[in-house]
Amino acid sequence: MLSISEIKQLVKLVDESSLTEFEYETEQGKIRMKKGGEHVAAPVITTPAVQAVLPAPSIESEAPVVAAAPEEDLHVVISPMVGTFYSSPNPESPAFVEAGSVVNTKTVVCIIEAMKLLNEVEADIDGEVVEVLASNGELVEFGQPLFKVRKK
Repeated sequence: MLSISEIKQLVKLVDESSLTEFEYETEQGKIRMKKGGEHVAAPVITTPAVQAVLPAPSIESEAPVVAAAPEEDLHVVISPMVGTFYSSPNPESPAFVEAGSVVNTKTVVCIIEAMKLLNEVEADIDGEVVEVLASNGELVEFGQPLFKVRKK
């Protein structure tokens, strides 16, 4: 994947050019930039899907255990980077998705802002959003679970 300085150089070159759209893809991921509107050049970085591995919960009391719905058909969409999670394109707009929304591999589910760049995160799976795990404006970490999606 490109380094931060290389990404900055790309942003500058696209910003200074007459290009309105630029896309660069490798095996490690993809960068897509568009110019226009309020934002001059906003790279969109997507990385291959990584399954989150969550530790098994520990039981500290002898409270009755309630059987949970099977989660084996749930896919976890994780944050591809450290940044600020935004559930909508701007404060006046509705959220990209919410619990119950049907998504596909190209559906934008949120934006992660990192270093003043707005990065769209796609669902990377066909299914239905079961749970939104991050709050609007929350700082998220690389690999942090953002959404649970029930596979179709």
